[in-house]
Amino acid sequence: MDLQVFCKGQNKETYQKGDKIIPTAMGLVPSDLTSLGTHNSGFYEHRRSSVVLNLPGLEVFPGDLLVSDGAAHYLCHPLLLLNSESKKPRWPFSRRGVGKDRHKHISDLETCLSSVKIADFRAYEFHGLKGKTWNEVVDTHQKLPTDQLDSRKQQEAVWELFTSECTYFLDHLLVLKMIFMNTLKYLHTYEYLLDVDLWRLFANLEELSQTSFGFVSSLFAIVKDYFDASETSPSMDFIPVLMKYFRGSLCQSHQTYCLNYSAAVFYLESLKQRDDFGIYLKWCEQNEQCRRLHLSELLVAPLHRLTRYPLLLKNIWKRSTDATEKIMIYSIKEKVEKSIRDLEGKVKWLDNFQKLRHLQEIVVWPPLWDRDKRFFIPECLKHIFKEHMAENILSPTNRHLLYEGKLTLAESTRFLDVYLFLFDDFLLVTKTKRNKKKAGGSDTGVMCPSLTPELQTVIKEGGSCTVLDQPIPLDRLVVKSIDPLHVSVFGLRNAFLVQHENRYRQCIAAFLLQAQTENIKKTWMAQITAAITCFTKSQETKKIPLFPSAAESSEI
Repeated sequence: MDLQVFCKGQNKETYQKGDKIIPTAMGLVPSDLTSLGTHNSGFYEHRRSSVVLNLPGLEVFPGDLLVSDGAAHYLCHPLLLLNSESKKPRWPFSRRGVGKDRHKHISDLETCLSSVKIADFRAYEFHGLKGKTWNEVVDTHQKLPTDQLDSRKQQEAVWELFTSECTYFLDHLLVLKMIFMNTLKYLHTYEYLLDVDLWRLFANLEELSQTSFGFVSSLFAIVKDYFDASETSPSMDFIPVLMKYFRGSLCQSHQTYCLNYSAAVFYLESLKQRDDFGIYLKWCEQNEQCRRLHLSELLVAPLHRLTRYPLLLKNIWKRSTDATEKIMIYSIKEKVEKSIRDLEGKVKWLDNFQKLRHLQEIVVWPPLWDRDKRFFIPECLKHIFKEHMAENILSPTNRHLLYEGKLTLAESTRFLDVYLFLFDDFLLVTKTKRNKKKAGGSDTGVMCPSLTPELQTVIKEGGSCTVLDQPIPLDRLVVKSIDPLHVSVFGLRNAFLVQHENRYRQCIAAFLLQAQTENIKKTWMAQITAAITCFTKSQETKKIPLFPSAAESSEI
């Protein structure tokens, strides 16, 4: 069976000599096909300006018209002669059904949520103790209080640590785990909210809950042993428990959670824009065991708890009288405080790493011939000028971002919106370029939470920050305040000048910048001046050798 192919925009001599050809929207079609009757089997689809034929045993693609000698009766001639009135597409599905599908999906999600069962937290043996004082517990167990006032004060301090840990575990960690995380896992099993990442939202909540439960259970066992013991027992043996958990996994698990916290909150804000996640969130927060607390308020609880541990340990240390106990409690407190200091350093490092990683993606480094029109580089020689990669210039391991913000650059004929990045070794001047056609196309959930709102808007709109000139090293930078009398004729206010000097102290570039307010101007000048001072001192320190060289020692 011979096939004739008529491709749009192409004239293929595949038809028989002598056939009469008629021009159509699909190309050239033999005239005998325009007089064909209705089809008996098979079907046609009219999509935009193409005719798609589905023939038994043949696979046909849009843009081509395949005609066999014995398949003429499959075609309907009125559709071959396309006109302007027949350009509306007839898709096999309609957009009008999307709303119905979405409504059904939401309805099914609500039905699935209604089948979720939340366990009762009151099943824990220590649940009823979290709101009681030490004196109330002593009276309940008919335990005679010790005559030693100092020992009683220490017991009250240990009891405060226990009850606060009960509240933390039952009212925060367990609520997060049982109501929010386990419900989301349940929805995943029924293929709802599958794209919501459990780790990005809850991090190591499972590990944190297990560690806290072990800690509070151990403290509860000490209290029970104290009341079960004879009346002559003067104190509780709590030191081994404190050493086990505070020198073990308690601080480490909190550190892991806290490092993910800022990203989790940012991720949560992006998820709140979705209707299906909003229904899940509303259902969870309406549970009575949440006590009207929102998810964002519950997620911050581990951070507050970690910073409170040193205060609780200090209170126990102050109320202890035994010298050996005081030394051990103090060492545990120092261990927790060091863990918090390490966490602060890790958070700052992680914040700087994430921020510079995102800057590598949005900062554009134009080539020399685009950056400065004074230089003419022939096309055949451009391969020689390999620009230094931005990934190396903005390496997170090499430098730190000290300050950033939006200013206005005064040029000869216009004012240009610029965005400045002040690093610990250079200043970078860029102009923001927005691409509103891509607005809304970026996933805010993957952006760095510490990015300024201006940069977040640029990323959302698919924009970038194009470097105006080469980075200005801080030891080559001069900043000067501009008197308003000198520039008022140009309409400039709150202006200051940034000069780039070469090694011979010649000015090779100058930027006349304008801030929105006088305070912003002063802040920028103070930040730049402080950065220059710190950089100069660090360079001088590197030049001074700690130990004289062998040659210098022999001469001396």
